[in-house]
Amino acid sequence: MRLLLVEDTVDLANWLQKALTQKGFAVDWVADGMAADHVLQSEDYAVVVLDVALPRLDGLTVLTRLRKRGQSVPVLLLTAQSALEQRVQGLNSGADDYLSKPFELEELEARLRALLRRSSGLALQSQRLGQLERDGEGYFQLNHKPLLLTPREASVLSTLMQRPGRPVSRQYLYEQTFRLTDEASPESIELYVHRVRKKLAGSDVAIITLRGLGYSLECQPCD
Repeated sequence: MRLLLVEDTVDLANWLQKALTQKGFAVDWVADGMAADHVLQSEDYAVVVLDVALPRLDGLTVLTRLRKRGQSVPVLLLTAQSALEQRVQGLNSGADDYLSKPFELEELEARLRALLRRSSGLALQSQRLGQLERDGEGYFQLNHKPLLLTPREASVLSTLMQRPGRPVSRQYLYEQTFRLTDEASPESIELYVHRVRKKLAGSDVAIITLRGLGYSLECQPCD
């Protein structure tokens, strides 16, 4: 899941980027409103965490521009604890939720996953394909045993599992797995596909390469 974090407090942003990456998100970070407005016009995200008080362009203006372009990506606002007017204005401008600073990481993660459940339906619901299961928190089991995956491996498998039996392009897998600042190319995704394949070996689920189309997660045999 790609997430855009818009926060100008460097220490907080670094902490959130590391913590959310460990939770399985591919996190891009920008530190001002103009940069956020620019990147939102060219990149697709599953969810946006947007601070209200930003340099160059405030968060509410970023949000207003986003909605005027017809983009429906879920947005969670970060606000000062006493800024009731900002919270009301943000919700009226199209924000999906807000969180007052300071906050606990667990609450932020829970709110983000709730937004993703509402916006993408199947994206974070429990799913099963043959012996492979994924719970609503994004954790996998294979034949009823925990399947240990790195965050990038989990991103690859989650993306494929959203479209079982259907082709997923290498470019799309790359976009859902890597951040803009990562020194990687779309070809890098092949390494993570290979690693996930090895971890699925011996089960009834496999990643199939479809020449010219990408990859498909398939079960043989499956009902």
